Amino acid sequence: MEVAAAARAARRSLGPARALRCGPGLRGRWPLSAGGASLRLCSTRATLEGINKPLVDRIIRVDHAGEYGANRIYAGQMAVLGRSSVGPIIQQMWNQEKDHLKKFSDLMVSYRVRPTVLLPFWNVAGFVLGAGSALLGKKGAMACTVAVEESISDHYNSQIRSLMEDDPEKYKELLQVIKQFRDDEREHHDIGLEHDAEAAPAYSVLKTAIQLGCKAAIFLSERI
Repeated sequence: MEVAAAARAARRSLGPARALRCGPGLRGRWPLSAGGASLRLCSTRATLEGINKPLVDRIIRVDHAGEYGANRIYAGQMAVLGRSSVGPIIQQMWNQEKDHLKKFSDLMVSYRVRPTVLLPFWNVAGFVLGAGSALLGKKGAMACTVAVEESISDHYNSQIRSLMEDDPEKYKELLQVIKQFRDDEREHHDIGLEHDAEAAPAYSVLKTAIQLGCKAAIFLSERI
């Protein structure tokens, strides 16, 4: 009896129970530095209520795979050109891709999405593509950047259209993440052009081949 009375007193001192609530959504662009605040989506049942789960699963799975592959591409480029004049530029873009990957890793947990089983393959293929393009020199590396980032930003635009058609309010935070990352990829694309990507040997052939590979990677990662 004394134990029960003590428990009731403790509950009264804590006040009435209240459900946990999510923090405010994004307000503009969040910092991408390691010490900056990052957006967190609530990993509660409320996050998943009413969403088109197959659509969201497909989007987050392929975007996580894409950012993983982009990280490996920049890792390969840095392995070859890290000490060259373009090393700091590649590192800057790579740092943003690391933040992108971390965000999609968090989203996979929040939305309970499994990663693609092809990650081990993208690990190797991405590094080989990055290092191989860098062996062509600075222009080759930048041509690779232009091709990949153009493909990724176009794919992000397609995802934005799909989410907007379904329910823009329902996917507000996810849309803001994708839109921001699309803008970052466009910036990387423009940096590549500014650093003579189009002067790379057989630029058109190289760009087309890389983008065909990107399309195949997107198709597979969405489904497997």
